[in-house]
Amino acid sequence: MRVERSFRGISQRLARHYLSNLGGEEESDDRVVGEGWEADLSSRKVSIGPSMSLTEVTVVFEGEEEVLEPLIEDFAQKAMRAGG
Repeated sequence: MRVERSFRGISQRLARHYLSNLGGEEESDDRVVGEGWEADLSSRKVSIGPSMSLTEVTVVFEGEEEVLEPLIEDFAQKAMRAGG
């Protein structure tokens, strides 16, 4: 299973930290691997108005469906609290 999700207002470093806390090991700045799953991260600046921009982190989760569903939910909750 492959799921791509984007989160605004958090850094790629913080996203890696959250994934590590959820049982993953950082392989590189843009990849975290856990038991039954892996996540590739990328980030970019996105405009949210004429003079403001935010960091948007995209996480591509891959793995077994029964493992990914709770992982993505837990990650999204952490990212939502951080990003406001």
